[in-house]
Amino acid sequence: MPETPEAHPDARPGDARRALRRDLYAAGAAVLLFAVAAVAGTVVERRDATLHVKWPPLLATWHPHIGPGTPAALLVAVAVVAYGPALAARLPWRRLLAAVWGAALAWTWSLALVDGWQRGVAGRLTTRHEYLRAVDRFQDIPATLRDFTGHILLGTPDHWPAHVAGHPPAATLTFVYLDRAGLGGGAWAAAWCITLGGTAAVAVLVAVRALASERHARRAAPFLVLLPGAVWLGTSADAYFAAVAAWAVAFLALAVTGHRPRSAGLAAGLLAGLAVYLSYGLTLLVVIGAAVLWLGSARLRALPFVLAGCAVVPLVFTAFGFYWWDAYDVLVTRYHQGVGGERPQPYWVWANLACLVAVVGTATVAGLRRAGAVLGRRERTAGGRLTVLVLAALAALLVADLSGMSKAETERIWLPFAVWLLPATAFLTGVRGWLAAQALVALLVNHLLLTGW
Repeated sequence: MPETPEAHPDARPGDARRALRRDLYAAGAAVLLFAVAAVAGTVVERRDATLHVKWPPLLATWHPHIGPGTPAALLVAVAVVAYGPALAARLPWRRLLAAVWGAALAWTWSLALVDGWQRGVAGRLTTRHEYLRAVDRFQDIPATLRDFTGHILLGTPDHWPAHVAGHPPAATLTFVYLDRAGLGGGAWAAAWCITLGGTAAVAVLVAVRALASERHARRAAPFLVLLPGAVWLGTSADAYFAAVAAWAVAFLALAVTGHRPRSAGLAAGLLAGLAVYLSYGLTLLVVIGAAVLWLGSARLRALPFVLAGCAVVPLVFTAFGFYWWDAYDVLVTRYHQGVGGERPQPYWVWANLACLVAVVGTATVAGLRRAGAVLGRRERTAGGRLTVLVLAALAALLVADLSGMSKAETERIWLPFAVWLLPATAFLTGVRGWLAAQALVALLVNHLLLTGW
């Protein structure tokens, strides 16, 4: 696929080297931010023990190791770097989407298996903080929903495990219904999260094609496969949350660009409503959704169906006696009862961004620099539209960062928003080098550290 000025906003005759230098400066600054966060965090944790992470800024422990997933991870990385850009340019669109999903699954599974089957996959969602510990308490679902908020606070009888308390009940109910369908236990829960999490890359491509161009979607495709954040997508329920949120945005993009505004709009609303009952933080999807609405020409036709869809899940849960706002208000208290109340916001407000570097990789940082250049020119092009989408996701993350409710563990918590930064890589030149850098970030993290949760 030939490169065009629109695909690469800094690529003007004689300026390519200067643009690449700026990209490298941006990537270097991101690496420096992570290094400073690591050094400063280590000092603070040794002095005060208030960060509650063993290898700041990540929730991880230093443990160099290899595992059964190591050869597969290396093979996937080499294959995507070598063949990904060419295949992304040539494959028919539907086959490309299937290939991206398959490759993303291979990447995520192989990284998870670096830690071994039990520690990396089957045991991840069975620890004392996780959702599966509460499945047996949902024998009477309506009664449990009515009483859910009463068990959020520490000190209450049978208070919920950390993740159950920290999320609306749709998150735990997902695993309850899996268990009732005969798919109980950590292995099935992990397979559910990884399989759905892999579709987030597909949803992002669908949205980028609808809102910007197919060219930009194809250029970003290999980067979505080699997402460094796949280290946390496998295995974490946040992978599942990221997929639901991504498809909500994708269907909204289809609806507001005139692709079946009724059915796509309704699907977008249903998934958005479900998303906020999976995670309180996903209310910030409204920032990305507002950008998508602004970019769409059929927004007025789609909006009534979107709003109707959004009402369904909240109405169902409210009818069963779970009141979202009341639960969130109690959760804020629970958050400050635990380590969230001790973690210092002055450190995490910038160290969270260092965690984000580990999730999206240095290529994404360079892509964001180029997206900023597009925004500075105020171009009304496909690249300009893509920039609006990407920067809306960045704005949502900054709001989360400043809220004080995202102190640490953002390498996992921010996954539903981080995936929307990856399309900025469509602006990059020297694609294979940047892909290799992305793979290197994930491989280093996964082989040098044991990540938490």
